[in-house]
Amino acid sequence: MRVLGVDPGNAVTGYGIVEGTRGGFRLVVAGTIRAEKPLRGPLGLKKIHEGLLAIVDTHAPAAMSLERSFVAANVQSAFRLGEARAVAMLVAAERGLSFFEYAPNEVKLAVAAYGHADKAQVQFMVRKTLGLADDVALTYDATDALALALCHLGRERLGRLERISAALRAPRRSRS
Repeated sequence: MRVLGVDPGNAVTGYGIVEGTRGGFRLVVAGTIRAEKPLRGPLGLKKIHEGLLAIVDTHAPAAMSLERSFVAANVQSAFRLGEARAVAMLVAAERGLSFFEYAPNEVKLAVAAYGHADKAQVQFMVRKTLGLADDVALTYDATDALALALCHLGRERLGRLERISAALRAPRRSRS
């Protein structure tokens, strides 16, 4: 299963696609979509929309994982973040992707085993989990997006294991 993680922002939106494999996880693609100052606002949102559509169309993920909104100290920043989130959600709806949201602490806990990990710790663990060399360039925005994808893939695996375990524990019906 391929999952697109999106770290939305009105200036920089990070994205990363991770594929779950039998032996672990594989990086498909990661990067950022940048809306420079003259393109912020409606034109910046259009650039994010077009960029995410192109990524989905090229790499065919099955699901999108997005960071759940949090309360920001700056109300205007929260509004701008909400706009970029809405664009990502629209892309998921337009392309029929399953959509999932995770709280920031939940993502950090899943990836770095510490719900208050800083960006450097998350980046280190994403690199380690994906087996990436130090010379592979990743911004924090792309790393955060990859962490969102890894969080979802980990939750999916855990859910599958729980279903298997429940099936094994269930009393067997005798055939008569």
